[in-house]
Amino acid sequence: MIRTALVAFTSTLLIALATPVASAASLVEVTNFGANPGGMRMHVYVPDSRPPNPAIVVAMHGCGGSGPGFYSSSEFASLANQRGFVVIYPSAQQQAGFGKCFDTWSAAAKQRGGGSDPVSIVSMVNHVKQTYGGDPNRVFATGSSSGGMMTNHMLALYPDVFKAGAAFMGVPFNCFANAADFPPPGSKCTNGTMNRTPQQWGDAVRQTFPGYTGPRPKMQLWHGTADTLVPYSLLQEEIEQWTNVFGLSQTPTSTDTPQPNWNRRRYADPAGTALVEAYSIQGAGHSLPSAGMAAQALNFFGVV
Repeated sequence: MIRTALVAFTSTLLIALATPVASAASLVEVTNFGANPGGMRMHVYVPDSRPPNPAIVVAMHGCGGSGPGFYSSSEFASLANQRGFVVIYPSAQQQAGFGKCFDTWSAAAKQRGGGSDPVSIVSMVNHVKQTYGGDPNRVFATGSSSGGMMTNHMLALYPDVFKAGAAFMGVPFNCFANAADFPPPGSKCTNGTMNRTPQQWGDAVRQTFPGYTGPRPKMQLWHGTADTLVPYSLLQEEIEQWTNVFGLSQTPTSTDTPQPNWNRRRYADPAGTALVEAYSIQGAGHSLPSAGMAAQALNFFGVV
């Protein structure tokens, strides 16, 4: 009986040793990803389980942060494990008062193909498309604070690359006049007095890519009502920009409360598709995204 038990144990052990153990995905730095005029660093998270042509999400940190820091502090990597998309975590290298921030103020950064950080980010997207078979029809941008500002930027400059975005605590595209106008809270953009017309905001986007007639990426916007660093009033300026780009009314087609303290306004086209969503987070300061918000952004993207 002892011999039989020993043989059975040995057989089980050999089978266990021969069975491959699933590898655990980890954050990996990519050093040669193409044109990089912003001198940026790139990290990528590729989940073990993913479809042949996964969606791509560019997730961008706030001033003073980093790609690895945003990987650790946000929910995008854990959601990538569940939903099978690849996450790009860029690290900004531009020094601007609060530490390293994404360049949303220079003339180069406001021009399609002009250079600086936007060109570097597009290179990262192209690298993931080529290396991991990323789906060119499912490329999305999101970010917090400086990263939210860059989300507005990327969707304005590259509507042919990005299909949707989710900007947390951002500002409209072309809000900052130049390097001297950054960072918050002393800039003209974020001192609480910025107020352009929807037409002016929309024109700023359209002028980046004259003659473009293709589809525009839809936009989800998030802001805390108690944010004093990037004032809550800028959410309305973002709404005006993107509803104007889509030719939509400034009046939401619906409002609701998906979770307590999350007040959502939706701006839909005649077919009922919400092209712009705006979330006012009651009582929240400069602290987004918080729990559950990344999942809501991915639902908006259609990455389920």
